[in-house]
Amino acid sequence: MDPYDSDSSVEDAGDFTDTGVLLGYASEELIEDTISRLGGRPTWIDDATPPSGDYANCKVCNQPMLLLLQLHGDLPDDFPSDERRLYIFGCPRKPCNRKPGSIRALRATKRLKNQPAPRKEKQEPAKPQQESKPESDAPKQDLGASLFGASTLTGSVSGNANPFSLASSSPAPSNPFAAPAPAPAPAPAAPPSAPEKQPSSENDASLAESFADKVRVSSPPPESKAPEPSGPPTPWPAESDFPAPYPQYYLDAEYETLSRPSTPTVPENVTVENADDDANAGSSELKDTFESEMDKAFMKFSTRLAHNPEQILRYEFRGTPLLYSYADPVGARFHDAAAANPGARVTTVASSANRIPRCEHCGSQRVFELQLVPHAISMLEEGREVGLGAKDDAGMEWGTIILGVCSKDCGPEKVGVTAYREEWAGVQWEEQAK
Repeated sequence: MDPYDSDSSVEDAGDFTDTGVLLGYASEELIEDTISRLGGRPTWIDDATPPSGDYANCKVCNQPMLLLLQLHGDLPDDFPSDERRLYIFGCPRKPCNRKPGSIRALRATKRLKNQPAPRKEKQEPAKPQQESKPESDAPKQDLGASLFGASTLTGSVSGNANPFSLASSSPAPSNPFAAPAPAPAPAPAAPPSAPEKQPSSENDASLAESFADKVRVSSPPPESKAPEPSGPPTPWPAESDFPAPYPQYYLDAEYETLSRPSTPTVPENVTVENADDDANAGSSELKDTFESEMDKAFMKFSTRLAHNPEQILRYEFRGTPLLYSYADPVGARFHDAAAANPGARVTTVASSANRIPRCEHCGSQRVFELQLVPHAISMLEEGREVGLGAKDDAGMEWGTIILGVCSKDCGPEKVGVTAYREEWAGVQWEEQAK
């Protein structure tokens, strides 16, 4: 397999290739963005309105967690009216390790201005003899991202000075069945003594529902929305309630560059001889045994990261994550084992939107935005003693953390109000020796 086999688009540049993935690097010095950070303590869009304290606690032990990542998540090309921040928290306590809910993700959205009101078309009286025509598809819009605020990077795939500008994407087309149907011709008046029997509304509703069910048979039903919290929110815990934070680093970013493997050359004075059959058979058996023990996903994962070993973050809004494993529940969401075959270059589902649970607040699809990779653990735990701030601090054992966010960036309706939404954090844990 090609060592940089990927679902992302790749541009050739001599002995190097650039992908559409943006890599984040930890830096002790402030580069340009004062918001994005690895470790440390979280900061909010509005200090006066922090999130509910329920988001601060581990779902296993119900104790405050530590900040792993805070990212300036503005996407002006996708959500020009919103200010966004993304957070990933993790519980450092040993009993909670490898359990669902020990790592949680949070999205903060502040509405900066009103959304443009949809155009209202003039309602004309329906004509019985004229059929309604479906509206033409809406024009495609460019997809972009504006994160980190850096402007000094070179080699941008998109040509934009902002390092987090991404590829273009088009919104979902409008439903052609949404056009109003022509009104039926009025029925002739019946004599008063024999009134015409009108169809029951229950039958009409049943017919419409059956037709709608057939139209959307190929799309998964939306998951139930999360109930709105009642009563005043739980206050965010005081700093003294948290364990000692991880060391804080600022973030820098650049596009992923992959080096092409060089072809080895044989010196002129060296002669290559064929080995005997027994040696070839033994070598083949050894190779088969080795490959059967190694997870193909992990081999691809580690080889890809080796091109840029200091990366701590991979960002590609609406992209596809790099999987640590195909066998665990998170990997099974994205990897289509039935479609994979030895001759295929891509073995990961191209569209990840339908593999991530829908947004519990608005029912919209979630899309991939970023993932943390293992070098982040090395940076966060560097110089941090076991037991610092927590008696059973055991260290982190995840392979990657995949963040899926609401594709609609659902949030507050009022301008100037900040809302917090818990997003999907898919954790692939480190492989353990059997």
